[in-house]
Amino acid sequence: MMIGEIAGNELRVREEICRFGRSIYNRGLTSGSSGNISVRLDDVWLLTPTNSCLGELDPARLAKLDWRGRLISGDPPSKEMFLHRSLYERRPAANAVVHLHSTHSAAVSCMAGLDAGNCIPPLTAYFVMKIGRLPLVPYYRPGDQALGGAIAELAGKHSAVLLANHGPVVSGSSLEAAVYATEELEETAKLFLLLRNTPTSPLNAEQIADLKAAFKLDI
Repeated sequence: MMIGEIAGNELRVREEICRFGRSIYNRGLTSGSSGNISVRLDDVWLLTPTNSCLGELDPARLAKLDWRGRLISGDPPSKEMFLHRSLYERRPAANAVVHLHSTHSAAVSCMAGLDAGNCIPPLTAYFVMKIGRLPLVPYYRPGDQALGGAIAELAGKHSAVLLANHGPVVSGSSLEAAVYATEELEETAKLFLLLRNTPTSPLNAEQIADLKAAFKLDI
């Protein structure tokens, strides 16, 4: 597809995916060809291609898909397409999904003894506001379609999940919101690792309830 053949709003979204992809890559939040980004566009959606580097995306080559997962145009989509579809199908308000293998989040995903229902404690208000509770999805090999079902079981109540021995999958009302939430998760994972073996005071239930009421959070 030639870039001049793409309609205005879709072209803007394609360029936004590439811009955020470069930012994520240049700041070391992903490496090589790891990670993928998608955005919902009414009856179709855009997804970064398989084996693509987020730092070198071409707007014209992004995969354009229908909701059955069939390729309409562009390069073949990421083999982790089903992670994104599972969140979109269960979260109507989700318009973008970011999946990374970011270092600190991936490190937490490898730890033993995590609370599977909330694997990173509410250390800061910002983590609560952007992520809420973060469930841990059991390990599945890369590309295992059963992982989509495991995510779907959680996606109705959670905007983000952490894949065991893998990394985070985060949805948002916009691509900007999904990227910022992913970055907040990574920073909180870093804090969590830094504070190991140190007594901490996570936010309590009353403080979390106050945040949800003040900012009308639904996460």
